[in-house]
Amino acid sequence: MDLNFLLLKKEVYFSEYSIMANKIWYSFPIQLLLLHLRKNLALVLIWVLLLAIIFESFGVVLGIPFLFLDPEYLHQVSWISFMLMGFGFAAFTMAFHMTTYIMDGRQFSFLAVTHKPFIHYCINNSIIPLIFYLCYCFRFIGFQLQNDLESDWQVAGYFGGFTLGSLLSYGVIFGYFAWTNKDFFVLFAGNLDRRLRKVKLTQANALSRFREAKNRRNQVHHYLDLNLRLQPVRPDISRFEQAKLLRVFDQNHLNLLLIQVFLIALVLFLGVFKEQPFLQLPAAMSATILLSILIMLVGATSFWLRSWSTVTVFFGILLINYFSNFDFLNRPHEAYGLNYQAEPAPYTIEQLDALLHPDTVKKDRQNMIQILDNWKAQQEDSLPKLVMIASSGGGQRAALWTLHVLQYIYGISDGKVIKQTELMTGASGGVLGAAMFRELYLQSLENPEINPADTIYRDQISADNLNPIIFTLLVNDLLIRNQYFEYAGYRHLKDRGFAFENQLNINTEKLLDKPLKAYKEPEFSGKIPLLPVTSLITNDGRKLIVSPHSMSFLGTSILGKTGAMEKKQSVDFLRFFQKQGSENLRFLSALRMSSTFPFITPNVQLPSRPVMETMDTGLSDNFGIQDALRFLYVFQEWIGENTAGVYLITIRDSEKIEEIPAHPFPRIFEKVFNPLKNIYSNWSNVQTIQNEVLFSYMAESMPFPLEKIEFEYAPEKVQPGELTSTQETMQRASLNWRLTAREKKSILMSIYTSKNQEALAKLREIFEK
Repeated sequence: MDLNFLLLKKEVYFSEYSIMANKIWYSFPIQLLLLHLRKNLALVLIWVLLLAIIFESFGVVLGIPFLFLDPEYLHQVSWISFMLMGFGFAAFTMAFHMTTYIMDGRQFSFLAVTHKPFIHYCINNSIIPLIFYLCYCFRFIGFQLQNDLESDWQVAGYFGGFTLGSLLSYGVIFGYFAWTNKDFFVLFAGNLDRRLRKVKLTQANALSRFREAKNRRNQVHHYLDLNLRLQPVRPDISRFEQAKLLRVFDQNHLNLLLIQVFLIALVLFLGVFKEQPFLQLPAAMSATILLSILIMLVGATSFWLRSWSTVTVFFGILLINYFSNFDFLNRPHEAYGLNYQAEPAPYTIEQLDALLHPDTVKKDRQNMIQILDNWKAQQEDSLPKLVMIASSGGGQRAALWTLHVLQYIYGISDGKVIKQTELMTGASGGVLGAAMFRELYLQSLENPEINPADTIYRDQISADNLNPIIFTLLVNDLLIRNQYFEYAGYRHLKDRGFAFENQLNINTEKLLDKPLKAYKEPEFSGKIPLLPVTSLITNDGRKLIVSPHSMSFLGTSILGKTGAMEKKQSVDFLRFFQKQGSENLRFLSALRMSSTFPFITPNVQLPSRPVMETMDTGLSDNFGIQDALRFLYVFQEWIGENTAGVYLITIRDSEKIEEIPAHPFPRIFEKVFNPLKNIYSNWSNVQTIQNEVLFSYMAESMPFPLEKIEFEYAPEKVQPGELTSTQETMQRASLNWRLTAREKKSILMSIYTSKNQEALAKLREIFEK
């Protein structure tokens, strides 16, 4: 008896468990999740990508996770910046809900007879967004707690701002849908529909409806209502007219499309006022809005074109690709100050040979020797030590690191090292940092109150420069660019290249807003070092040398003695684009040409035929050492007779000698992608080794002493015991145009590594004699 009772109790227990499991499995949230995994995997993968970003598993080198975990607005991380992130994620989440509702809502007819169908859909479709929201809050709170804030209560403010932004967004959107979206009984309030509400099913009908539901692909027995309670689905859906049910979805879809149109119109409106600082959204928010628009376009296409959507989109892409080289769609990203209306300069082998004629090269060498003589006249010693500084590229981290190191060097012997510096070379952010310091040094010669070593300049060069770029990409460059500005008497289209220059100009208080020719006299007289800004010509891999003094000698052998078959190595910008007003080039544009990062700042097209296109010179020589050694080779005779030797100071944004990483046996995917990964990751090592070979050869063959002094950005080598309360391990800053507070600290503290301190001590020993 007891055994039978236990068996019966066990059977009842398993029966109840089976009913509950069946109830959960066939609930609307679970079935929607399975539907997305089966049918809308691309949309799910976007959420997976965002999760990978916030868990720092994707884009760490480029600093993408920090745009989400540490968003900046008006140059501050605040509760407002997190509130804007709440707006952005809410827009993206609603885009996900709206698109999937448009594409799949009709498969769940019972929604049409629920009160507020779309809101019910959103509640039941929230498993994926809810997981993401929980993970994001966990990650950004943990990140901020380790961000050396003045008080942990700031993190509570950030969380409150994010929550407020999310709630406000959802409140407005759901309020709109609660007011506009109608269910079946509101749209069709006839007597028949009222009777259908009250209809009672017989047992036979109930069994029939159950079999129909079982045969349907997407079975749903229960759904979450507005109070988050499971409610059974009406079993009499088949009694309703299918056409009228679809009209409910069409009416809801129309309201969704109105939201989409409003969002796109808002983006267009913001584009008109994109230069207003308060409208320049955090970069991560701009990215989420862009994703929202793209996802909603998928839903709109699916709604209007139905089964023809895939074919139409495919042919649309082909048409856009075909017309993209027409003038009205393919307008160049220009270098400001050049005359693009003049006859384009011929970019041919014959023209290069003509511009690098031995007589021209000789003339430029003689002009440079005069500059060297003027530099020597500025020195105290009859045989001064000649200093050259090469700084590597690396975005904003390289710019800040270069400026920081130069400020420390400036402090040696009252600026003697900088006074004896005659040439600065480099790439990308390194040139930007060197250019800023050089301008500060020039101004300090005329105004003693200006101190190039002031810490305020570090804040300026490290201020956010990414938000306006990404915002301009969203509201301007992805659409038709139609706004102009004037510089040096010429009209240029505004694009994200303009946004980069404009924000850099604002951050540095217009310090570098000069034409190229403004540096001609200071360089010629020897007051400041030469600073040829180089960029890579993507047409053929040559370098473009931008300087107020022609440097044709960097593009060919001395006096062209190697013969006519020599391939010219570089193009002298000043002479090549003379008829296009090369000396009027905005110096900020020259810096941008050297700092072009793919997809962030656009490649610059120059007025030549064929069009010359330039990008970041880091692909060719990221450390600037090749240009410096080439200069030494050309003028070795003068240097040997007029100096006591050369000191080459290199400022690297990476460690030169690193431990060899372990390589475990690769998996299948790693075997496929590792070859490309290895090319990218080892490109810096390849250039370093080439530079080492070249420097060794030059040091052994030049008729003067040549020595190298190196500074490295290596935050991992900072000794915590030598500092105040720092973290045990300082993380490396990302390759980006925006730095977090933690990244800035790692850059500034890297000057305290033992190697950098030894380099400073060596400079003091040499120049304080």
